[in-house]
Amino acid sequence: MTSTPRVTSGTDGLDDVLDGGFIGGQTAIVSGGPGTGKTVLALQFLAVADRGLYIGFEEREEDIRENAARLGIDLSNVDVLDLSADGSRFFAGDDEYTIFPHEEVEGEALLDSIAEKIDDVGPDRLAIDPLSELRSLVPDDYRFRRNISSLVNELKARDITTVCTTQAAEAGSDWDLQFLGDATLKINRTTNHRSLEVTKFRGSDFANGKHTYRIRGDTGGRVYPKLVPGEHRQETDRTQLSSDVPELDSLLGGGIERGSVTVISGPSGVGKTTLGSLFLRSSAAGGTPSAGFLFEELRDDYLYRADQFGLGVGQLHADGPLRLFEVESLTQSPDEFAADVREAVEGGVEVVMIDGIPGYRLGLRGSDTEQELTRELHALCRYLKRMGVTTILIDEVGSLAGSLDATDERVSYLADNIIFLRYVEMDGEIRKVVGVLKKRFSDFEQSLRELRIDTDGVTLGGALTDRRGILTGVPERIE
Repeated sequence: MTSTPRVTSGTDGLDDVLDGGFIGGQTAIVSGGPGTGKTVLALQFLAVADRGLYIGFEEREEDIRENAARLGIDLSNVDVLDLSADGSRFFAGDDEYTIFPHEEVEGEALLDSIAEKIDDVGPDRLAIDPLSELRSLVPDDYRFRRNISSLVNELKARDITTVCTTQAAEAGSDWDLQFLGDATLKINRTTNHRSLEVTKFRGSDFANGKHTYRIRGDTGGRVYPKLVPGEHRQETDRTQLSSDVPELDSLLGGGIERGSVTVISGPSGVGKTTLGSLFLRSSAAGGTPSAGFLFEELRDDYLYRADQFGLGVGQLHADGPLRLFEVESLTQSPDEFAADVREAVEGGVEVVMIDGIPGYRLGLRGSDTEQELTRELHALCRYLKRMGVTTILIDEVGSLAGSLDATDERVSYLADNIIFLRYVEMDGEIRKVVGVLKKRFSDFEQSLRELRIDTDGVTLGGALTDRRGILTGVPERIE
């Protein structure tokens, strides 16, 4: 963080991207297409002003204030100069302009109106929305750039922090405006996702990358910065977390280490979530706040199923040590999900289960590719490790039996521990087996054990030493 005096942006999360906020007296250029949220960002910037001034070319003042109020933006300390088009600007008689072309007279008059309003209000913050509108009202690009440059310099001399929006008519047509700005922000929008990127910030660091930008009714806009694991650190011990199932703990050499990442993999229905829930239950029952993020099923379904298997997590959830979050498909981006996890961790949660990785990839929306989503998950796991959080990832493999793959999602490199579950055919029955493939911080049992999940809970049998070829799915008895 720099020591340069900062001015808050007024948008939650944006100050983190800007390394503390805008620099006082500078001018920021916010570019983007229609409906990207440029005006919302500008209004939230003004809402925290001691005395703000909004200069608008597209909407009437009453509409600006009404729309802002719907988003929970208070403009009581903001004056508005309404320069939106009205009948007189388009239907005046031709004889009104006798020496100068129509557009030159109008442009110069508007610039005079802006200067007079700034003198009259004396704002500490100013927003011009959109600045690019002036381009069509000034006769040539040279005069336009000269006037805008003069305006920016005068605002800086008066220590007025300014946000100007631009809407390029075609790619690159607003490059000169971005050149004049001290900071440039670009907002992009797809069908169901907005992202914000800082491309320049004179005299300051900033967070690189495209950050999720969300606009909601009653709360306005919010930026969800990309998670940077290296900025977080918390000491932790390496004591082991028990599953409270002695045979499973024995298989794991005593349990899983706190602050580690454990991947539990297996085909559908084999018991991965149930096995992961053992550690959530054990942690919460001991008074340690724990959280499960459910991509694969509804929270009520999870609680019902867990109680049917005698896990007893329902009461822990009701009492508070165990928190369960139901993640609706296609309602969040990876940045938003990471922010939810961070909020839980910073609220005291020390054990996190993500159920599961395929749901994470399919359920989080945005423009991220599968490879980018894997990087986002890697950053999240690195953050959790640095914060000393015990992390459990539930992963699904496609094959029911045989062809042992640690994970279909190629995230095994994230794991300190890998527990795998498989179906096998033994004595004409479909059964389940469990084993440990990897354990970074301690030794573990190399054998396989039969896994049983029923109304009596989770039980493990003894080591299957009388069988060979178990991982093929059709083991043979050893005479």
